[in-house]
Parts: sequence; C-alpha cells; structure tokens
Amino acid sequence: MTDTILFTVDGAVATITLNRPDKLNAATPEMAKAIVEAVTECNDSDTIRCVIVTGAGPKAFCAGSDIAELDSYATPWDFRNRSDYCDAIHRLLKPTIAAVNGYALGGGLETALSCDIRLASSHARFAAPEIKLGWIGGGGMAAMLAHSIGLSNAALMIMSGDLIDAQRALQWGLVSEVVEPEALMDRARELAATIASRAPIAAETAKLNLRAAVSMPLDKAMEYERDLQAICFATDDAKEGRAAFAEKRPPQFRRR
Repeated sequence: MTDTILFTVDGAVATITLNRPDKLNAATPEMAKAIVEAVTECNDSDTIRCVIVTGAGPKAFCAGSDIAELDSYATPWDFRNRSDYCDAIHRLLKPTIAAVNGYALGGGLETALSCDIRLASSHARFAAPEIKLGWIGGGGMAAMLAHSIGLSNAALMIMSGDLIDAQRALQWGLVSEVVEPEALMDRARELAATIASRAPIAAETAKLNLRAAVSMPLDKAMEYERDLQAICFATDDAKEGRAAFAEKRPPQFRRR
C-alpha cells in the first residue's frame, strides 16, 4: 500500500482514511490502487464486518481526482479504463459508512455516494463541480445522486457545480445525520460497531437487496428479496439467531 491512504482494523470494523490533507485528500492513481487493495482485503476477510471511509485532516473528505494528475493518462481511453477509487468503494461487499468531515467534491462526492450510509460533520460541503472544468462526473454521479436526492436536486448540483452545505444535504436525503466535527468519528464508530454486531451474511445480503431495490422493477425486486431471504434463512448464522432468541442470550454470528 502507500501512505496516501491509512488502513486500520479495530475488531470487526475497518477504516479507510484518504491521507493527503494538504491536497484536500484529492485522489491520485497511486491512491486509487491502494484503495483497491484495501477493498480487496476487506472483501476477503471473514472478520471485517463494516467499513468506515473518511478523510484525514479537518478540511476535506475528498476533493475528487487530483487535477494535476489527469494529464498523466496517455489517451482518453486510458483515462476511461483507469483503476478508479469510486468503483473500488462501490465494490465493497461489507456495509460501508462515509464519515464526511469536510469537502466532498466530484469523485469525493461519488465516493461518499458509493457508501451505504453517509454521516456528515456540520461543516461538510458537497458539490459536483466537474462542469466548471468542462466535463461531467464518471463514477456514477448522475445515477447515484438522482436515486439519493431526486432528479431536480441532482440536476441542480450537476448543472451548476455549486456547493451545498450539510444542512441542505440532510434536508435532501444526501446524508442521514449531521453531527459536530469533533463527534463525527465517534458516531461513525458507534454505528459501525452496531452493524458489525449483526449477522454478517444478512448485512451483506441487505446491501445487495437495497441496490436491487433501486435498479429493478418492483415485482422483480420483491422476488429477488424473497430469494435472498431464503439464502439467509439457510445459513448457520440464522440457526444461531433462532437458538439465541430461544435461549435468551446474545447470538454469536460466524459469517457461516
């Protein structure tokens, strides 16, 4: 890996911290490769059950791709097929929490949108500013914003490129909670610990189910949900959950 990201594991919770605070945690190709490695480690682990994604320093979650690095791609096709940090976060199998501690711009906003739950500090700011530079987002910006905040609000952000503050993000449903900056990581860890205590296969399946819910017709999504429920019901963890309920004790889930 590289020191441009920090990857830590505390019990069942992993934290990926984008670590270029002097550059507002803007992502480089080196960072993208490191994020891919961290995601692979999380996905391959039986013990990691929830992942927090955040940025180092008080100013930024992530300001998107480092503009100075974009000319390093030999052709637009190389740029199109690059190793992408937003795609990597989207591929996380485990439940993910974005702890947005400052600016989430462009690819940084897409990174936050790629997480399942978004928490924001009160001084967080969000924008899709690519239009100001002559292009649009390419990490799922339009689709994820439209699903999160509706077509009109998504169009406002994408077509103006202007910032919105944390309270407007909360009002629109872009984030679930807004907390004071000093409480952000404590709240993220508290929520991650709660999720990590739940049945891990059920949590990962719930993630699949939620994504299906916004991409499938209603009847197909309901059908898919029933299939996923049956898969979960057949696991050892589900048997343990039923046994623990009957015996009035906390369950011991093993991701089996």
